This record gives sequence, structure tokens and C-alpha cells, in this order.
Amino acid sequence: MSTSPTPEEREKKDAEAKAREEEEQSKLPYKWTQTIGDLDITVPVPGNLKGKDFAVVLSKTKLKVGMKGQEPILDGDLPHPIHVDESTWTLTTLPPSGKSAANGQPSKVIDIHLDKSNKMEWWPHVITSAPTIDTSKITPENSKLSDLDGETRGMVEKMMYDQRQKELGKPTSEEAGKMEMLRKFQLQHPEMDFSKAKMG
Repeated sequence: MSTSPTPEEREKKDAEAKAREEEEQSKLPYKWTQTIGDLDITVPVPGNLKGKDFAVVLSKTKLKVGMKGQEPILDGDLPHPIHVDESTWTLTTLPPSGKSAANGQPSKVIDIHLDKSNKMEWWPHVITSAPTIDTSKITPENSKLSDLDGETRGMVEKMMYDQRQKELGKPTSEEAGKMEMLRKFQLQHPEMDFSKAKMG
């Protein structure tokens, strides 16, 4: 009798996890998106404030965003380092819409762009104290892969292939290479007994 979940059970469990993840993310005081190489954060702020009213600190491993003299909106350790010189923040006035248009108050956001030091990993969250997302469910857009240089693209494609192989219970490219090497060695040395050989 199999104890692994059926595809329907797995699909239901994935849907429940995704709904919980979306609920947790919607409660954050910011919205964020990422590509394999960078991460963008949007923090809504009062429309009557100017850039000088904010304290935004970007360091290699920390992020702090808030209004001067008040509790920070976002404050914590980043899960991975960033390139500080390539990371930026701007205060943007949004076009009037809905409630902000009705009260005559412009709506503003702080847009933060973080340039990841390691262009080969997805972040589970913006700061380590925030709820995480399931990075194994991220599927990068193929058009974005083409933006990468040859070596980086090759590494990303290998990682994606290995991830798919693991999910299917098949050998990764490295494991397949070891198995092929053993097979060739066996052909060269038929006199040896490989019946108890283990790969590991």
C-alpha cells in the first residue's frame, strides 16, 4: 500500500499552501517581486511626504525603511547579500485613483530595487523575520533566461533540469555522470564484481 499522496491530494495541499502564502504576503506593509538577479519592493506611504522625510538604509545584509522619527515600516536582515552600489530607492507619486483622488491627496510609494550578489538563487522573503514563500514553486520566465550571460544561463538551466529530475525521482546530471562513469569502468573491467557497488 502506497503512503505517498495521490496527484489530487498533492494538488489540494499545494493549493492550500499557496492560499496561506498569499494571505501571509498580503498582510505585509509592502509588495515585492523578484527575478533570479534582483528584487523589487513597493512600500505605500502618505502622499504628503517628501524624500527627505524618510530614512532608507540599504547595506550588504540589512534593509531599513521608514519615516524619520517613527518605527520603521521594514527593518531586518536580508536572507542573502546585495550589491549596495547597484541597489536604489526612489519616492514615486502615483497617478490619482480611487480613494486618494477623492480626498485630493496624492498617493506615493517608495520603490526599492535590490541587486542580488548571488544571481543564482531565489529569495524566500525580503527580510528574515517575514513569512516565506515556497521558492521551489517559482518558474522563471524563459525570456529572462536569455538575458543572462552564457555561463550563468548554463548554470541556471542545469539547476532547473536537476530540480525537475529530483521531482520526478530521476538522477540529476551529476548523478547520471557518475553512473555513466561507473558503466564505462565496468565495461573496461569485466573481471570485477560490481553487484554490491553503491553510488553515493
